Amino acid sequence: MDNPPTLMIPGPTPVPEQVLLASAQPPISHRSTDFRTLMAEITAHLKWLHQTQHDVLILASSGTGAMEAGMINFLSPGDRVLVGCNGKFGDRWADLCQQFGLETERITVPWGQALAPKDFQQHLATEHQQPIKAVIITHSETSTGVLNDLEAIAREVKAHSQALIIVDAVTSLGICPVPMDEWGLDVVVSASQKGYRMPPGLGFVAVSPRAWQAYGSARFPRFYLDLGKSQKDAVANTTPFTPPVNLFFALQASLQMMRSEGLATMFAHQQCLMHATRTALRALNLPLFVPNDALASPAVTAIQPDAVDPESLRFQLQQHGVIIAAGQDHMRGQLIRIGHLGYICRRDILTTVAALEAALQDLEYPFHLGVGIQAVQHSFSQHSAGPSDLP
Repeated sequence: MDNPPTLMIPGPTPVPEQVLLASAQPPISHRSTDFRTLMAEITAHLKWLHQTQHDVLILASSGTGAMEAGMINFLSPGDRVLVGCNGKFGDRWADLCQQFGLETERITVPWGQALAPKDFQQHLATEHQQPIKAVIITHSETSTGVLNDLEAIAREVKAHSQALIIVDAVTSLGICPVPMDEWGLDVVVSASQKGYRMPPGLGFVAVSPRAWQAYGSARFPRFYLDLGKSQKDAVANTTPFTPPVNLFFALQASLQMMRSEGLATMFAHQQCLMHATRTALRALNLPLFVPNDALASPAVTAIQPDAVDPESLRFQLQQHGVIIAAGQDHMRGQLIRIGHLGYICRRDILTTVAALEAALQDLEYPFHLGVGIQAVQHSFSQHSAGPSDLP
């Protein structure tokens, strides 16, 4: 009997059976009363997840499509923007802005380090004739495993600028707190294949009233990604174009699961998995790329092995039925990344660490067999179980 591998990458993530089964329902008309009822429920749950009273719009796209929509709907060619860059996805934002002709400035720190709020304060306090129209931040930098201090950065932006705060929350939404209204965020983008615990195919853009004011004067061409159309139709619980109806069924099921758990339980669960993973890697003397726990993302942990080839370890781990991710861009061949976000439970962490020990043993890496598993068990004993710990 063939068993599927244990998928421990930053996305796509494992999907609960009830979510997969929900997507297998026969399609319904997207102009029907049944669909409008479905859409109304989904919208209410999305606002709960984003901790906002304002619009959360759904696109048939990847996270990158949501990023593009979050930019072209609220900015104009030639606008000045400030982008935080400390990994591949911060760099992607900056590249996207430059591609669209925005005057793009970067705050750049080395991969593996967090963006410093004071750098934004200093940059924004500098006098310029042309004001910065948007500050763009990647909350959880998937390429490195850093969680940027979004709350503090947003506070500095609001204190020194009228700029919109645009956030990539692709691997933080549903994984850790992103209280949109409380932190004063203006545009928050995410995607279905991460913390939403469902297959790829949907992008999400949450929009504040301040962002809608900017929408009125934004001059980028847009049609399919015009969020004004989506917002207008969302009021009537419908969509401007044909949506992937079966993914909406999956989204409904997943959001119902999350709502039944509650935000606090979900976030505590993710912290538990992150802590156990990092504790095991330390016990195995595998160097963490982000050694400071306070800067670590609860979505993904990157390691930079020095006594074993990272790609050999990743390949050998796959032979034991566990899939993890390679490094990206210039860090490919130097880093490997373990995802622990979405529909992941304690058993998955135990499985991954056991397979990791087997792979290390295959590669004749010097360690005491069982030390990683013991570290995981000790870590779990320090955290109480919750609904998310059930398979």
